[in-house]
Amino acid sequence: MVAAALYMLLGRTGVNMTDKKLTSEEEQVILHKGTELPFSGKYYSFNENGTYVCKRCGTALFLSSAKFDSGCGWPSFDAELPGAVKHRVDADGLRTEISCASCGAHLGHVFIGEGFTAQNTRHCVNSISMNFVPADEKKTETAVFASGCFWGTQYFLQQAQGVLTTTVGFAGGPTANPTYEEVSSGASGHAEAVQVVFDPDQISYEELAKLFFETHDFTEVDRQGPDIGSQYRSEIFYKNEEQRQTAEKLSGILNAKGFKVATRLSRAGPFWPSEDYHQNYYQKSGSLPYCHVYRKIF
Repeated sequence: MVAAALYMLLGRTGVNMTDKKLTSEEEQVILHKGTELPFSGKYYSFNENGTYVCKRCGTALFLSSAKFDSGCGWPSFDAELPGAVKHRVDADGLRTEISCASCGAHLGHVFIGEGFTAQNTRHCVNSISMNFVPADEKKTETAVFASGCFWGTQYFLQQAQGVLTTTVGFAGGPTANPTYEEVSSGASGHAEAVQVVFDPDQISYEELAKLFFETHDFTEVDRQGPDIGSQYRSEIFYKNEEQRQTAEKLSGILNAKGFKVATRLSRAGPFWPSEDYHQNYYQKSGSLPYCHVYRKIF
């Protein structure tokens, strides 16, 4: 799983830094869409744990866990933080430019299908467009939810502001290192689940749990839509007493509203990540969930 990382609050809390004075070199890249020389940027061979943020406004862009060495001469990332980066066809009509979604600062370009990592994506970013914020272990928490096909669960959870990373996998059964085929057979005892690393300064566990309930049918037992079996059950795997109490409170509210909540509450045990081809499925396929839909309940 990824190293814990700190979200830079500037740019996420209404603080505008777009009037920050840039050097002439920074202006050339950030404002005029230039490119720094390959192998010259300070973050090319930089491997500390933390968060890369926009030089111009401070918005968090990439986690250090997404950084890899592509050998191209510029920092490379195979994933961006949800909603942080804007994509558009470059002026040359051939490449896809990436820019800060908050202030429009030019970052670089993104390339798909090169096969460097399982994400099959390379964000090629100018070091001069970014600053780095070291990781702060106290700034992140972890939650684990199961609500049917983990593709759909991940799709909604990863879009919430304050969610740093999501990983699809398996939880709740005795089988160690299960494969997708073992879980699909129903014999492993595991549920398809999603592990979420989030910044509690940006989003609370209760807000995540509400989103969990509002994006699946929590009244169904051992199924979700057309997917049938115990591996598709609704279950919250709480990490501590506070999470358990929050889950119980929300379940009580739903029962009081007339719903018959079937969601199980279990203490979290080992979480086993699924195979790479299942990670970020809907981001890679460009399609939409077939058995998850958002509905406002709380």
